[in-house]
Amino acid sequence: MNTDQAFDLLMEAGVTEDTSIQTVRRWLRERKINYEGTGQRDRGYIIDNTDQVFNMLKDAGVTDSIAFQIVRRLLREGKIQTVGTGNHKTKNQQNETDSKGLIISPSDQDKVVHQLKIRIKAQDEHIKGIEHLHKTSITNLIKQRDILHKEIANLKNEKSELQKETKKLLKENIDLTNELLKFKEELFKGNKRDTDKTHDVPPSSPNTNDYRQKLGLSKMASDKEVLTRYKQLLKITHPDHGGNATAFHFIKTDYDYFRNSIKLK
Repeated sequence: MNTDQAFDLLMEAGVTEDTSIQTVRRWLRERKINYEGTGQRDRGYIIDNTDQVFNMLKDAGVTDSIAFQIVRRLLREGKIQTVGTGNHKTKNQQNETDSKGLIISPSDQDKVVHQLKIRIKAQDEHIKGIEHLHKTSITNLIKQRDILHKEIANLKNEKSELQKETKKLLKENIDLTNELLKFKEELFKGNKRDTDKTHDVPPSSPNTNDYRQKLGLSKMASDKEVLTRYKQLLKITHPDHGGNATAFHFIKTDYDYFRNSIKLK
């Protein structure tokens, strides 16, 4: 085969002109083409045999089906001199019995149809399995969502109960504080009456240990600690803070007496 024949063959197969030129040059280098043509390419060429044409087309990257069609056409047009041995046949053409192409018998057609039905059935089973898995996943997600909603409702109820319990404890604490203030007020009044009966001196100069005893402090407590304790009581009993005005008055008076007494020291 010369360069003209090779080029025309590739063009017949639908290969682009640039690719055809590059392929012809490669075949020349590989000595698959023995001599160069005239360059006129009258397309009246005669090629040795079908095997040569088929193998050359395959080497140029043409698919089996297209190469087979071109070989058959060139053979009909008388452009191929002889029919080859057929060694170029691929797996898809192994069942061909003549040059007219692949012929499938009715029994083979039934086998193909049967195999296709089996594949379709398997696909249907696969689809059913996916649908079942999808439904199961949805059901599980719905159950998990319901469980989360119940947990949220339980947490809200627990929060409400804790809020109620907190309010109850605060109320009990306030009641206990008020009772403590009343008790201290009564204790303060009793100590004041005893002081008026047993002392002729004004109440502004009692023993400083009396203040420590009233406040529940040690006799060794410093004056600063006594003042601090009075300030705490004044803050608790202040009317602006919801305290008892009467208790605040007595504690304030006692606080002033003590403060004046330590200034005289």
